Amino acid sequence: MRWLITLIAAFVIFNSLQGWLRRIGLGRLPGDLEFTVRGRVWSFPFGSTVFLSLIAWVLSRLVARLL
Repeated sequence: MRWLITLIAAFVIFNSLQGWLRRIGLGRLPGDLEFTVRGRVWSFPFGSTVFLSLIAWVLSRLVARLL
């Protein structure tokens, strides 16, 4: 359950910071899907979301050990 909450939080963060993150290469990882339907671009950044979730998990573990 915690992993699912982390995944959803990372997805929301990724979507809100999408323009900035694309400049540094996130959003183009393997597993990120992007397609156009009727002139609108739909993006599903599954690979980037997992990557950001892993980073958040590692950081939370480091902080927990320090405290």
